[in-house]
Amino acid sequence: MYYYQRIRDMREDSDMSQQQAADLLDITRQQYQLYESGKREMPMHLFVVLARHYNVSLDYLAGLRSDKSPLE
Repeated sequence: MYYYQRIRDMREDSDMSQQQAADLLDITRQQYQLYESGKREMPMHLFVVLARHYNVSLDYLAGLRSDKSPLE
C-alpha cells in the first residue's frame, strides 16, 4: 500500500475532511489533496504530525507495517 492511500484511509476512518487534515498540518487543502492523491511527496515533518495525531507508527503510515500500533 502506498503512503497516500494510507493517509486517506486514516483521515476517512477519523471522519475528517481534507480541510480539517490540512488545518492540522497548517497547509492548504489543495496542498493536502496533492499529497493524498500521490501527485506530490509529503515532507517527513508532516508524517510525524499525522502519526502523532492518529497514534500510529511512521512505518504504518508509510505502508511498511500492517499493525497500527505506535512503536514503543
